[in-house]
Amino acid sequence: MGNLLKVLTCTDLEQGPNFFLDFENAQPTESEKEIYNQVDVVLKDAEGILEDLQSYRGAGHEIREAIQHPADEKLQEKAWGAVVPLVGKLKKFYEFSQRLEAALRGLLGALTSTPYSPTQHLEREQALAKQFAEILHFTLRFDELKMTNPAIQNDFSYYRRTLSRMRINNVPAEGENEVNNELANRMSLFYAEATPMLKTLSDATTKFVSENKNLPIENTTDCLSTMASVCRVMLETPEYRSRFTNEETVSFCLRVMVGVIILYDHVHPVGAFAKTSKIDMKGCIKVLKEQPPNSVEGLLNALRYTTKHLNDETTSKQIKSMLQ
Repeated sequence: MGNLLKVLTCTDLEQGPNFFLDFENAQPTESEKEIYNQVDVVLKDAEGILEDLQSYRGAGHEIREAIQHPADEKLQEKAWGAVVPLVGKLKKFYEFSQRLEAALRGLLGALTSTPYSPTQHLEREQALAKQFAEILHFTLRFDELKMTNPAIQNDFSYYRRTLSRMRINNVPAEGENEVNNELANRMSLFYAEATPMLKTLSDATTKFVSENKNLPIENTTDCLSTMASVCRVMLETPEYRSRFTNEETVSFCLRVMVGVIILYDHVHPVGAFAKTSKIDMKGCIKVLKEQPPNSVEGLLNALRYTTKHLNDETTSKQIKSMLQ
């Protein structure tokens, strides 16, 4: 049990601390299996969602043609025919966010329960910690892709405008069965966010804390700050970094570190940037800045624009200038 603490408090690396959050090979123990299997069902679909989002091209051309020639029925039908299947994809992404939220809440319940401390949980339940990390990794990748794809909101806006026009004119719409009005409203709010998946997870974590009043908030925030610290130490210590067998593990750790910082900043009353924060923000930003710039710009932007407390008066000028 002391190994994780050793990593977090060790200043003399010659002592050779040997704790390592095994993001590559952690397997569930018997006590983890129930939650692990539930979350695994959700995570199995994550890669497919990212592939669908990456290949999402939008119906910009068809929409422009239809708007420029409002009297041409063929062009209207062509645009509608192009948009309906795309909205089906957007619905699938939104529904996946709901499944991801439920999975996160299950993991938070397991990783913050008494009598163990968050540090003990992370060391005892490495497979669940790995799944929590995988959810964060997926979330930041999804939001990076969504932020660079304006077609998503354009397609959905066109869909809603056309649908309401069809209703006014009593024209039957095949796409309406796909997304009814109430679902369309919820999807609108989701896609209006710059980082919709991160917002979903932040809200879910905040809700988890408020619904579990018998659980000290520190159980949740310490779980997040401990994960941030372990990621930072694993990235900045050559001895740990050399153990990664896959080059992708570096970007995985960077994304996870940023994800837990953002969640901590939303859930903790004073956030991640205050002097009293349990996250070494200067150290975390330094690790990010040491990577090739094009590989971390999206993560630095996530810290700049999706955290809650960066611009508070309690945030030191040094941290603000590091993120400028």
